[in-house]
Amino acid sequence: MMDPVVLDSALDIGFKTVPTLILVGMLALFLGVGYFFRVAAVDELWVAGRSIGSVENGMAIGANWMSAASYLGVAGLIATIGYFGLAYVVGWTTGYFILLIFMAAQFRRFGKYTAPDFVGDRFYSDWARGIAAFTTLVIAFVYAVGQASGMGLMSQYIFGVSYETGVILLMAVTIGYVALSGMLGTTKNMAIQYIILIIAFTLGLYATGWAQGWSLAVPYLEAGPQVAEAASLEAQLVEPFAFTSYYGWIALTFSLIVGTCGLPHVLVRFYTVDNERTARWSTVWGLFFICLLYWGTATYAAFGGLLYADGPGDGSFMDMPGGDADSIVLLTAQLAELPEWLVGLVAAGAVAAALATTAGLFITASSAAAHDIYTNLYKENATQREQLIVGRSTILGIGILTTIIGLNPPALIGELVAMSFAIAGSIFFPVFFLGLWWEKTTREGAIAGMLVGMVISFGAILNDTAIPMYTGVETAVIPEVAAYLPGTASALIGVPVVFAVIIVVSLLTEEPPEDVKRLVRQCHSPEPMHQMDSAEDVAADGGSPADD
Repeated sequence: MMDPVVLDSALDIGFKTVPTLILVGMLALFLGVGYFFRVAAVDELWVAGRSIGSVENGMAIGANWMSAASYLGVAGLIATIGYFGLAYVVGWTTGYFILLIFMAAQFRRFGKYTAPDFVGDRFYSDWARGIAAFTTLVIAFVYAVGQASGMGLMSQYIFGVSYETGVILLMAVTIGYVALSGMLGTTKNMAIQYIILIIAFTLGLYATGWAQGWSLAVPYLEAGPQVAEAASLEAQLVEPFAFTSYYGWIALTFSLIVGTCGLPHVLVRFYTVDNERTARWSTVWGLFFICLLYWGTATYAAFGGLLYADGPGDGSFMDMPGGDADSIVLLTAQLAELPEWLVGLVAAGAVAAALATTAGLFITASSAAAHDIYTNLYKENATQREQLIVGRSTILGIGILTTIIGLNPPALIGELVAMSFAIAGSIFFPVFFLGLWWEKTTREGAIAGMLVGMVISFGAILNDTAIPMYTGVETAVIPEVAAYLPGTASALIGVPVVFAVIIVVSLLTEEPPEDVKRLVRQCHSPEPMHQMDSAEDVAADGGSPADD
């Protein structure tokens, strides 16, 4: 039997009436929206009928991105590992610029349902589709475990229940409304969730600054004295390489950048809009909404660090337990002695963040199973009803598995999410990028590249995290390998290796069919596409002379 998780945390654990009412009301709203926008067609289940506008999709991108890792984990990482933790802010933000410039519009022009759908059709291979679908399921699972951990932490504070009960309760709600509403209702909910989380996060930060007399109007710019005071307590806060090397910072930042460009639940957002122009503007709006939250994470770390050192930390904060680090945003509001309803609102914002990201992950996992594996690889004439049943069963299955592992997570929230980025960066980013920009990329090259990416990224996680945790070993199986190929940052080595494998194998094998090369050219055509068109539609009509 699994041992119960005992969190060493300074959080005021116990039932709280007003925060409970806020959270229950919020969950009821999500379920209601999910029911109102429930779907009966696969087009609405996977891509919301391609009906989402740029601002709404930008908010959904923001909510999808503002996971428990962003809302809770980033501030905790900065508070415990200092400026090194800024790698998460730099990496996750820079990745969206690459998406905006090189991939968002091109993906929309290609016009499929899922990331594995793109891989399968672009590389004219069921094997490639199957590998991509499997990788999508793994990424969704690893990423979602971190969100389950965040839900458990917040449930302890609000409901006063055990960590395990909180994980089970909130994961059950997530499974329920995602299975009911599909992508359409999930997107509507994401827009609402973004509004809730950004208000809660920002209000908590402002109120802490006011209550402590640290800031008045713009805490992000007024927090300099508090950062200096925190650094006087913990000099390592402003020494980014005190805990690890320069190589470690570069490797982590690079992995987060390319991982952003390879995450299936991010890319599928570009399929929910009607054309490539809306896809580009969705990315711009998404960056804006993401920036609003990331701007405050370092300020939360400074405010929270000082309050922690003045309270339970007894003069220090960088060695706080993992439970406190993962809940530092909430702890900051609590230690600042803000009203209980306001602290509860901050906790509800964290739950909204975890729910939004988990919902997006479950949708991509279900579409990979139902659309790519069941329909395209197993039963081509599957009915819509059969696809919906498989998709909803997948949501239930991966939800249960995530809940079980989330009861005893193998790492901190931010670390778990970083591992999923390393997987996405090593396996998917080279395939997506070359698939869109180099028409001579072949089926054999893509498959070889993805398999090499799997060996590198999965091997790194097994070496320094999975095997040590489940065997009781305190260090990595091969410490020398872990020093240069950590599970959270394996893409720095993985991506160039996979790029080289794809290019070499593609040059040594037969070029792709002409219709596939024409499809790639159409993704870069200067001619704007009509609404709801895809490159396949235009290429089938003959395209324009410029496309050839």
